[in-house]
Amino acid sequence: MSLDTYIKLAILISVAFIPSIIYMVWIRNAERYGRNSWWILGAIFIWGAITAVAISLILEILLINAYGEFERTYEVLQRHENLETLVLACVIAPFVEEGAKALGVFAARKHMFEIEDGFVFGAAAGLGFAATENLLYESVTFFKFGLIAYILIAVIRSTSSAFLHGSATAVSGYGISRKVLYGRSFLPFFLLAVLMHAMFNFLASFSLLFEGTELPLLGLGLAIVFGIVSIVIIRRKIMELDGMRRAMRKFGR
Repeated sequence: MSLDTYIKLAILISVAFIPSIIYMVWIRNAERYGRNSWWILGAIFIWGAITAVAISLILEILLINAYGEFERTYEVLQRHENLETLVLACVIAPFVEEGAKALGVFAARKHMFEIEDGFVFGAAAGLGFAATENLLYESVTFFKFGLIAYILIAVIRSTSSAFLHGSATAVSGYGISRKVLYGRSFLPFFLLAVLMHAMFNFLASFSLLFEGTELPLLGLGLAIVFGIVSIVIIRRKIMELDGMRRAMRKFGR
């Protein structure tokens, strides 16, 4: 590859990954007491960025093909590309991707010592996943549609899907920390994460449902707001739990 190609690749990777890394620092720093090790968070971030993405791609391809075969075999609905895309975005992807990201958080369960660790670990996995997903989408946009479209999609995804992935998996992570520390059920929080993911994807998919109207812009705007509000709530919850922990330790002294 030429030097110019290497420079373009470096820029694409940086634009996709730097926002997620900054958000991970922001989430980690919500804790003032007992902050998690960068080594642990880095490993979980890498899981999300590489392993979870690979698992998701394989399973989504298999499941959407299985869905297509079911549809053709039983003739429940006419084959329609927009419908398949909507099923992938709002049903298959949320379950598969949240499951793949949660596996990385579960693998780090031995390092969970506080209930809010689940939020932080989950956010790290989600943000790692978002970084790679953004790299893929943004790279395709750059080479297919040019610089202006690339800048637009990079801004939108770094302020929407990155927050969604981080906050949804943070909810799953909280369920895992509850399971590890208190023996509580993880399932309700996983399903909530899936619902968050599905709702975001549905809003972002308005272009499939309302093509030729102004509603796709409304859906996109709502998706961005949804992602921002979700991550802000997660960070505030981390701060609240961290404050309670510090108060309890101070009182215990």
